[in-house]
Amino acid sequence: MSTSFKDTFSRNTGILKAKASKASMHGVLVAAGAVVIATLLVAYSDARIISLDGIVAAQRTNLVLWILDALPFIFAYIGQYGSYMLANEASLMVMEQTEELRQHAGKLEAEAAFSATHDALTGLPNRALFYDRVERALRDPRQQSAGAAVLLLVIENLKEIQGTLGLESSDILLKQYAARLTSWSSAEDSVARIDANSFAILMCETGDRTKIEASVHKLIKALEPHFAVNMLKLTLQSSVGIVIFPEHGDDPDTLLQRAGVAGYFASKSVSGYNFYTSSMDEKSPRRLTLVSELKRALERNELELYFQPKVQISDRSVPGVEALVRWKHELYGFIPPEEFIDLAERTRTIRPLTDWVLENAFQACASWHQIGMPLTVSINLSSKDLHDPELPDHIAGVAAKTGISPEWVIFEITETSIMSDPARVLVIVERLRSMGYQFSIDDFGTGYSSLAYLKRLPVSELKIDKSFVSDMLANENDAIIVRATVDLAHNLGLKVTAEGIEDQEALAILTRMGCDLAQGYIFSKPLPRVELDHWLADWNRSGALTAS
Repeated sequence: MSTSFKDTFSRNTGILKAKASKASMHGVLVAAGAVVIATLLVAYSDARIISLDGIVAAQRTNLVLWILDALPFIFAYIGQYGSYMLANEASLMVMEQTEELRQHAGKLEAEAAFSATHDALTGLPNRALFYDRVERALRDPRQQSAGAAVLLLVIENLKEIQGTLGLESSDILLKQYAARLTSWSSAEDSVARIDANSFAILMCETGDRTKIEASVHKLIKALEPHFAVNMLKLTLQSSVGIVIFPEHGDDPDTLLQRAGVAGYFASKSVSGYNFYTSSMDEKSPRRLTLVSELKRALERNELELYFQPKVQISDRSVPGVEALVRWKHELYGFIPPEEFIDLAERTRTIRPLTDWVLENAFQACASWHQIGMPLTVSINLSSKDLHDPELPDHIAGVAAKTGISPEWVIFEITETSIMSDPARVLVIVERLRSMGYQFSIDDFGTGYSSLAYLKRLPVSELKIDKSFVSDMLANENDAIIVRATVDLAHNLGLKVTAEGIEDQEALAILTRMGCDLAQGYIFSKPLPRVELDHWLADWNRSGALTAS
């Protein structure tokens, strides 16, 4: 207790005691007055006159007056003692309440300081505190000599989960995610929540790339098991960008920015993590440019739909084509589809891009049927498309607008898109299948764990990825995989299409295996609509009994 507080306490106690003493003196005066009046009344009662002798006689002979004479002294003592005790008790009460208020104020101050530096949901350090810790680590001589690493983790499908299950469920998942990160990290590491769907980890005294990579492998393994919420088992898809101090930067802003760049490339890699390299920054301005220009390109109809024929191996007829979107940028030239489609999925431009492809592919298909060319058109659906509950209704509207029949269309889906949320994808696929649309599993063999769902999905075709077809001649294992896929598909009553065929030898092997359809440069590269019409006319006119 401080000196000033003690002085205040003593002064207040004295004031209370003085006030209590004054009150007790009033009581003594009242008691004394009562004694005088009682004595006078006794004297008058005895002698019928009030005199000094009568008053003395009354005091000497009356027992009751003796008792009354003692009351003022008793009252004075009790009053003084009581006032002292009350004053002390009141002062102690004030002191206790004051101390409680001081403690509460200190607690509120500590809570305010914690809230300013920590995430309210997970209790982890926030961006400001993490930057401060990185800054201090960068100034630490031990870190400068041993090195340090910063990992930036982004939960790719968190917004999708929030939109489906709500914020409360996603908050539960974030707490579980934060708990796993904290359990994985060491006492020297610092784990923080940087943004709504991103976390960061500062790994101290570990600039060795091999050790960092081994640790990241363990981290990814720790995040692989399902997260449970509302009786559901969910997978959080994480990408990890990695930067090393001092190799990749010497301040928190640079390190986190470059970790974000590495994380973007990690999201497209099989491993799910990536170390930053300077070449990534060369692509970053281009990526930012494409993000802003893709929507404008759609609005201006600057994209173009190409088509690649699918040839029936047995008689060289062309029962269908695959629609492939192309973007010729005025600055960068032709942009690879996998690059801008990935950007579209990340920037919510995938829906208008899918709408554009559907409408143009449906119109082309309808026009072919109107001139007597019964071609089917295969259209790729992305993972985001297959999680859109409005997709079947939208497709129904476009089909009615363009006048196509559902059986003329084959939707191609990948194993990866199926496995991201099998139950949800199955609902969308079954709705479209009930409307009459066909389905094909694209790039079969490059995904994982889809065989369990293959028998449940209403698909009519498997497409063997071109990586197996192109290596089939040189790699016996790839040839075995291709043959096994053909046999599996036929046993399930499905057709098989092989992609990426570039020579006669590969085509001959696929023919012997019993493959049904083929795509590849041996027949034709993807062509614009006008050029495809010329190619089809030439192909049909020549009979096309052999590939040229």
